[in-house]
Parts: sequence; C-alpha cells; structure tokens
Amino acid sequence: MMSWLIPKPLSVWCLSLSEHIYYTEQYYGKRMETSSDLQTSASSCSMPRSVPRSVTEALSLVHPEVTKRFFGCGLPFPAKLEGCRVLDLGSGSGRDCFAFSKLVGPSGHVTGIDMTTELITVSRQYVEYHQKKFGYEKPNVSFVQGYMEKLGEAGIQSDSIDVVLSNCVICLCPDKRAVLQQAYNVLKEGGELYFSDMYASSVIPDHLKQDPVLWGEGMGGSLFWRDLISLAQDIGFSTPLLVSASLIVVHNSELKAKAGDISYVSGTYRLFKPPKSPVATKATVTYKGTVADFPDQLKFDSSHCFKKDEAVEVDAEMATILQSSRFNSDFEIQMLDKQPCCESAPQYCHLNPFLLADKLGSSVKQCSKTGK
Repeated sequence: MMSWLIPKPLSVWCLSLSEHIYYTEQYYGKRMETSSDLQTSASSCSMPRSVPRSVTEALSLVHPEVTKRFFGCGLPFPAKLEGCRVLDLGSGSGRDCFAFSKLVGPSGHVTGIDMTTELITVSRQYVEYHQKKFGYEKPNVSFVQGYMEKLGEAGIQSDSIDVVLSNCVICLCPDKRAVLQQAYNVLKEGGELYFSDMYASSVIPDHLKQDPVLWGEGMGGSLFWRDLISLAQDIGFSTPLLVSASLIVVHNSELKAKAGDISYVSGTYRLFKPPKSPVATKATVTYKGTVADFPDQLKFDSSHCFKKDEAVEVDAEMATILQSSRFNSDFEIQMLDKQPCCESAPQYCHLNPFLLADKLGSSVKQCSKTGK
C-alpha cells in the first residue's frame, strides 16, 4: 500500500462515494508530482501521427510546469473551436484548458473544473502567463473548484456550453451516469461531449473498484466500453462516435496481476446533444472544405470521413448531428424523400475501441513511461 494511505487489507476496502473522491484527491493532489509517476502508459500513448498544426502549436505554447503535471490519456481536441464556450471536466493542472484557450480565440471562453485543490492552485497561477503569451487583452480561461457530478453547484449554467471536453478523468468518477447527465444538461442543443478515457475489456468486478491504487490509476473505475453506449443513449445523447483508440500497457507487475484477464484501452468518443425534433430520414451531405486545418477532407470519426465536394449518404442520426451542431455551415445537407428502412438491432462492433486499437497499432505511438 502506498505511504499516503493508512495500510488496510484489500478484503476490508469498501469505498463509498466520498471515499472514492477522497482517495482520488489524495492520489493526484498529494502523491502525483509528474505524469511519469503513473503505473500505466495511459498518459504517454494515444498520440496520432497526424495532428492538426493548430493543436500542436497550442500545446507547445503551454507553460512546461503545467505540462509536467498532465495526467490525461488521449488528445481530445475536436475541430472548429473558434468562438466556442468550452468546459473541461477534470481540468487538472490546466494543460488542455490553456491549449483550448488558444484554439477558441479571444471571442471564446474556456472553463476548467477540478475537485483537487493542489491542481486548481497550479492552474490559476498560469492564467495571466497564457493571456500574455497569446496576446489577449483579457483572460479567456477560468478555473473553478468543484465536482463534475454537480456542475450546477459549481456555477455552470444549463444549456450554456458549446463543447464539453475531458481527458481521462471520467474513469476516476464512481457515478458515471451523473457525469454524463450533467454534461448533457449544460450543453446547448447541438452541443458536443468530446472526451478521452480509459475503457475495460469487460465489466470491472467490485473488488477491483475497492482497491485505492487501482482506482487512482483509472483501472478500477474504467467503464466496460459497451456500457458507455447504453448509458449515453439512456441520457439522451446521440450514439457515441469512436474517434481514436490505443492499447494501454500496465507497467506495474502487481497491478497487472490484480487486473488478471482484463485489458485496458484509451479511447476517444464524441457524443452530441440532439434537438428535440431530430431528423427522421437519411440525407445526402457534402462537405464544403471550410473547417480550418481540413481543407480537403474532414475525418469526423473512425467511420466517417467527408471529402470536399463529394456527396455521401448518411443515416438519420448523423444527418441530425451535422444539421444541429456547429458544423452545420460546413455541409450542404439534402434530406432524402424516403423513410428509414427497418434494420436489425445494431451490434456496435465499429465502436469497439479494442478493435480500433488493434487496427491502428502501426498508426499510433505506443509509448512507455520513459517515452522511448
């Protein structure tokens, strides 16, 4: 057991919600100094080879002391953030928030929320630094201490956010339904939840959820990937769209033994809040090539890549997403005069992050803690 915990046999661990929160705060606020302290490759993997120049530039401008305490597991940077109101769940030291603040520009605003006092303190220290670095007249990023299960109590208004982002923190929350519901509530109609997280190859048994170190590493709280789909749909989101994925390597032999046959993956999904009256039929859509960084084609997710001036047929759900979201002006959308055909229940194999990670194994940088 780690020195920051009172030793207790695993058999008597039975963590309540408040205890899960306490040990997460202790793990990241007290024990973790840098991302190299993590026992998995989560924070060093899932970096695609092809990253938009605007994203790499924004990340390169973030202060090194902020980047040092980055504990994410992916690269949740969707296209077209200019002028958006963005909320980062579990903002930590603020690395992603400061990069987002460059991408949204002076007319946008970024709010980071985190429950950890130490990390909120770190992030607030560098607000003025990044304001001056980006040449803004006033800061366009702010940080609030609070819980992503209770965004209203933290002052985040319903229907006020264009894009909710998150980088590997939902796996640290025991009540994932509450997190997704709160994200849904604060999003505007047509808004998006775009997030990276750790996922498990099967349902995590209770005894692993009760291990504080496994919990702090994200392994104890990882969601079985199929459960994300049903949970999102129950709340009212569109079907999750899988963007990218890469396998996670567990370096610590003791933790690996505890996990047994369970494998872990870093996966990035995007979910949209559909309008009350969604599109009921399929549509033909044509990308105009107007999204910055993507003049020739826009890779929307692992299953949809829209080439400029090329008309493609999409299902009713994708038609709804494109029509109601911030991408509306970037597409010509023509509804088809036919009712959707009766289809069998979807299997969602294309949304399995483990299958995508295997497929893209040669296309992502599989890293170790040392980055070699």
